[in-house]
Amino acid sequence: MKTTHLGRTGLSVSRICLGTMNFGPYTTPEDSFAIMDRALEAGIQFFDTANVYGRQAGKGTTEKIIGNWFAQGSGRRDRVVLATKVYGTAGDGPNDRGLSARHIRQACEDSLKRLQTDHIDLYQMHHVDRDTPWEEIWQAMEQLIRQGKILYVGSSNFAAWHIVKANAAAKERGLLGIVSEQSIYHLNNRTVELEVLPMCAAEGIGVLPWSPVGGGILGGVLKKQAAGRSTTDFIKSRVEKLRPQIAAYEKLCDEIGVPAAEVALAWVMKNPAVTAPIIGPRTMAQLESAIRAADVVLGEDTVEKLDEIFPGPGGPAPEAYAW
Repeated sequence: MKTTHLGRTGLSVSRICLGTMNFGPYTTPEDSFAIMDRALEAGIQFFDTANVYGRQAGKGTTEKIIGNWFAQGSGRRDRVVLATKVYGTAGDGPNDRGLSARHIRQACEDSLKRLQTDHIDLYQMHHVDRDTPWEEIWQAMEQLIRQGKILYVGSSNFAAWHIVKANAAAKERGLLGIVSEQSIYHLNNRTVELEVLPMCAAEGIGVLPWSPVGGGILGGVLKKQAAGRSTTDFIKSRVEKLRPQIAAYEKLCDEIGVPAAEVALAWVMKNPAVTAPIIGPRTMAQLESAIRAADVVLGEDTVEKLDEIFPGPGGPAPEAYAW
């Protein structure tokens, strides 16, 4: 597995990031351990989670599973670049969510305990907090950095101007600022090509696309349905809206002889602004597919056909909508 630097930092990360959202609610701890072991064996050393992951299994469950995996030893923690997040509702109190200094401090302490580690490599703001000033946010992050509890700060689901404003405030404090952004990005959702991707490329901010396979609709869903495999009502409704495009997409994948999920992932990785797409395997087979995708090279003619099937916004702003 190839590595690259995370944005403008000197931190090396694998070109694929292991997302762990399914660990707990859909993937058992035992299977999660096996997936993490295999990922590390394959050279995927960049792991992403969040303090609220766990869903019906309970918030924090996913971090606990990762922490128990670290506790097995054999240098697991030292070999992993660990990313988690703060923002989501973590309790019943009025200060148990958002990016207040109080919540950032408490959420970090709680994550460290669940993850059974003394530091988080990349601490990401899961969403922008419009009610908290950047001066307060950076004061809290700076304290955690000085304490050695976090090393880098990232964002997720931010607009380009949010990141620019945040980093202007960080610069005033002499801080490195936001070094990475997690955005939804796949063939059928290319909005970030307007401003987020160009800004990140210009400012040296790593881009970590989440849902690169479109929540399953770009993973050969029509073939799976034809084979009698069940899909969620949500996916079924999306498929019906996009059936002609998905059919054309799967036909193209058949023509080039590459599984649909691997094409979707390879397409995201082809963008020079992208550091590492975040995969979220529920099974070992899905992880193996993602590993293979890292070696897929899409020809320019294939990329052009994909653009015809799933046209983007027309390029970066303002040319996409103005002269």
